[in-house]
Amino acid sequence: MWTTYNIYAICAFAAIGGGLFGFDISSMSGVLGTNAYKNYFGNPAGYRQGGITASMPAGSLVGALASSFIADKLSRRTAIQIAAIIWIIGATLQTASNGIALLCIGRVVAGLCVGIASAIVPVYQAEIAPKEIRGRVVTLQQWAITWGILIQYFIQYGASFVDGGPKAPNQGTAAFRIPWGIQIVPAFILFVGMFFLPRSPRWLASKDRWEEAIQVLAHLHGGGDVNNPKVLAEYHEIEEALRFEREEAVSSYRALVAPRMFKRVILGMSIQMWSQLCGMNIMMYYIVYIMEGAGIANELLTSSIQYIINVALTLPAILYLDKFGRRPALLCGSFGMMTFLFISGALQASYGMPNPDKSNKAITWIVQDHQSVSKGIVACSYLFVATFATTWGPTSWTYPSEIFPSKIRAKAVSLATASNWAWNCALAFGVPPLLQNINWKMYMIFATFNGLALIHMFLTAPETKGKTLEEMDEVFDSGIPAWRGVKKGSRLDELQSRIETGELKVGGFHGRDQSGAATGVEHLGKAE
Repeated sequence: MWTTYNIYAICAFAAIGGGLFGFDISSMSGVLGTNAYKNYFGNPAGYRQGGITASMPAGSLVGALASSFIADKLSRRTAIQIAAIIWIIGATLQTASNGIALLCIGRVVAGLCVGIASAIVPVYQAEIAPKEIRGRVVTLQQWAITWGILIQYFIQYGASFVDGGPKAPNQGTAAFRIPWGIQIVPAFILFVGMFFLPRSPRWLASKDRWEEAIQVLAHLHGGGDVNNPKVLAEYHEIEEALRFEREEAVSSYRALVAPRMFKRVILGMSIQMWSQLCGMNIMMYYIVYIMEGAGIANELLTSSIQYIINVALTLPAILYLDKFGRRPALLCGSFGMMTFLFISGALQASYGMPNPDKSNKAITWIVQDHQSVSKGIVACSYLFVATFATTWGPTSWTYPSEIFPSKIRAKAVSLATASNWAWNCALAFGVPPLLQNINWKMYMIFATFNGLALIHMFLTAPETKGKTLEEMDEVFDSGIPAWRGVKKGSRLDELQSRIETGELKVGGFHGRDQSGAATGVEHLGKAE
């Protein structure tokens, strides 16, 4: 079967799995303002709407926890394909829903897909990409999420005009069934297209399929030449890392809680937790409510600008994350989001008032007759999204996918992603009543979370740019505080240079040692 080995094409196509996540985010936000949705599902608000929204991340939590078992046993590629099939089933159930119960079931099933894809797609991308562009291609996952949000939102915006428009008292169910049904298309494309992408060379190596692994490495990084020094250097790095892991003879589950690894697991889970507690997904799910409360004339159209900003400003992160690094993105992002949330909350506290229209249960706090203040609140929302899009959005997927060794990578990333979905679920369920009951104070809470994230990342998150996946042990076990930086340069570059000069020779496959690794490394000249 024909296979593409263009790294950008591989990682961009796999990122469609992230696009499904984006589709799901705006599959709810786009219908909240339509009478079709309100009438058919009994005008849900508060905990009822929170339960509907939270059903997807609840399924995603389960999917993320299960993802490592599928990915380690069947391969990263197959796990993504299984996720696509599950999504098709979930989207079908949502489209056919005849009440809140079936809608929630459909969202839970679709959530299983999103949990698997959101955990495994970054792992697959990180294991495919060379260190020089790893940040760039893994951030394609986040860019795909933003595109999914934007495309689905505009599909829903267009569908909202059927049967008289979103304010028509008897609007038909096509306003939400059309966009929910269209979600099937990208999942089908993802399932079929993954057959034409290679398996992860590091997964192949972990299964002792060394011949296949070096062939894939050669096509990815050496133009098909298995004797390319860069290919041989990377092969040697992978082989040595796997041999070391096997010599330790510790199960992957025990390795997760080993002292030197547990701090990384906690860091990965914390980054995904803070990416939720920063408040971004609240902006995505309930932006229509925020715009209504600010007194915006056409809240559906105004909300869409936020999604465009999210797509456009993720691009700079894709281009520059490998240049500027992960750590500055995390620190600057937390500070910026904290600032804009504090300003927005203060404006609403100073100029807002309880909503006199008691019939609108979702909106209990409004800003009235202060157009400049309303514009300021909207501007803060836009600036908040812009900050997230250029910093935490891409980095929160990139960082956890690259900091773990091969033996536990899928399991550790699944735990980090499960942390994302656990908090996502809690917030999706809890924010509607928060908006109803504490109004502007909610912004102060999330601003404080960003301040705590800033302190946490400053103390615990070292820079990882320019390092191979096999060098992360040196980054985290060096004993150097995170804020002091790490040694520049990469061991892979030194190894490649030694191979080129003939000091180190990586030969053919001369059999297997007791650990099962290929013994094809010969040292010439000075020993290592």
